[in-house]
Amino acid sequence: MQVSKKINQSRIQIKKKALILNAAERVFARYGFSGSRLTQIAQEAGLPKSNILYYFNSKENLYRNLCQDILENWLSAIGDISESSEPNEALRKYIEAKMELSIQRPDASRVFAMEIISGAPVIGDYLANELKSWVDNHALIFQAWQKRGELAEVSPHHVFFAIWAVTQTYADFETQIKLVLGDQHLGSCEYSRAVKSVTQIILYGLSPR
Repeated sequence: MQVSKKINQSRIQIKKKALILNAAERVFARYGFSGSRLTQIAQEAGLPKSNILYYFNSKENLYRNLCQDILENWLSAIGDISESSEPNEALRKYIEAKMELSIQRPDASRVFAMEIISGAPVIGDYLANELKSWVDNHALIFQAWQKRGELAEVSPHHVFFAIWAVTQTYADFETQIKLVLGDQHLGSCEYSRAVKSVTQIILYGLSPR
């Protein structure tokens, strides 16, 4: 009985933390880190401010947890690739997954973009350590593909920068895209064209000559 109670409490805590992070994502996307208040996030989440402080202690800690969650979500989109993976298929799946995240979770991309534009004052250490290590490790896989003649001889690090930039623009600059296309939203047909175009451009650029 006691074990069941602890499991239920744990599930409630997980749900509440997710609820707070989702609310924080929307608020930080609208007002940025400096302009956001815990009272706004509490109102967005439909919870008392004390609940937010209970789980995250401070606005900065909440923001840091959110940024790390966003980045980990993006990085996991690449899946379990290895030197034995087929490069085009692995990269195609990664690009498609990143595009899907930009469409389904645009506020996350905007929060992250504002943090980077501001000079990464809160998560700079995380980027310089965890993110750098992730990119360096995956760059070794790219280099193995290149040695086999399966990818063009270009910098793997800059390949990642290019993929992130082109996929995240569909969230960060959504308004520009809608206005240029004359659409109020990126409908399924236009979205499919976007994914196909982005994938084709990047994979063509990486094809060995």
